[in-house]
Amino acid sequence: MISLSPLTVMESLKKTRPRPVLFCVFVLCIQLQLGLTGDCPADGRTWVPFGDRCYHFVHGEEDKAKIYSLESAKTLCQGFELLSVQSAEENDFIISYSPDVWKGVVNVWLGMYYDTNSEDMKWFGDSPVQFTNWVDSTSPSDLVPMDTCVALNSKTGKWENVSCLDEVENGVICETNQTEEAKPKPSPLLSALVILSVVAIVGVSAVIWFLHQKHSLGSTIVTAFEYHPPFRVLDTDQSCLVEAEETDSVP
Repeated sequence: MISLSPLTVMESLKKTRPRPVLFCVFVLCIQLQLGLTGDCPADGRTWVPFGDRCYHFVHGEEDKAKIYSLESAKTLCQGFELLSVQSAEENDFIISYSPDVWKGVVNVWLGMYYDTNSEDMKWFGDSPVQFTNWVDSTSPSDLVPMDTCVALNSKTGKWENVSCLDEVENGVICETNQTEEAKPKPSPLLSALVILSVVAIVGVSAVIWFLHQKHSLGSTIVTAFEYHPPFRVLDTDQSCLVEAEETDSVP
């Protein structure tokens, strides 16, 4: 009967685990992640990263009423874009972060305008509006289309049509893409060398691991086997003695 000790085999497999390979793959992933990470503008203002975008919540002075027309909101962004919301996750981010900036509920200007050519709302920069979160209202708007802008409620996250000229809102959020200007771009040659080095290390480690596993498993399995012969073979003297006893016992 042949029996194998599972504990012995498992211990051998643990000892032959290709840890150098996993470490090299981990290092490569970290390097690629660092290379893809962007930065927010370093202009002395507080920018909050979310996704691949950066947001500046204009705080103002607490002892003064914060009211801004659309044009003054653009001026406060200093060349950056007014807030444009492209997804429900981004809309939720604005709602969750606003209480950390403002006390109470504010209405935030959205960088949106009415395009007379398409007769539809567009973001500044002429990008189409794909995600919307309009307030539930059955009453028609009395605003002239060309005078229609949009504000976001910081508590509910709902959007509402407001006048671009007459209305003043008390929240401004500036937005821009994350940049990589502050970080040196990795050299293509250096990146290729890193990748080739990792591939070579992985290949060599795999071969060494396979040979070591084959040797370790072979020796472990041999020592773990216990051989139990199904019957006992009698030697010549004992066999003759048995035959003589059988002959004497015959009548």
